[in-house]
Amino acid sequence: MRTGVQWRDLPERFGPWKTVHKRHLQWSADGTWERPLQQVQAVADAEGSIDWDVSVDSTVMRAHQHAAGARKAAPPQVASKGATVTEHQIDPAWTGLAGHLEEVVLQVRAWAARAAASPPRST
Repeated sequence: MRTGVQWRDLPERFGPWKTVHKRHLQWSADGTWERPLQQVQAVADAEGSIDWDVSVDSTVMRAHQHAAGARKAAPPQVASKGATVTEHQIDPAWTGLAGHLEEVVLQVRAWAARAAASPPRST
């Protein structure tokens, strides 16, 4: 949290930052991150915890000066090595990831509820 999300500042227990970054790019491209997100969202939606209404006010959404043209071709996809189904997609250790993410979401909600209920502090 001190430095944001700089890859070079990852703790050593995650391994070399370049490896972590490459895996993140690959998993983002092949949908590995999307599946646990969908599972956590489905559980939260079933509980009624998600408000799906979105309101966008164009007065605060400015387009960048270079936004005046569409891309001619699709961006290149990160090629995955080996077969179409990669090892991490069928690894049993990944099956519990959605459960762990759900636990984290519940802990954050509990923390936010406690913070909202506590009296404001002045420093």
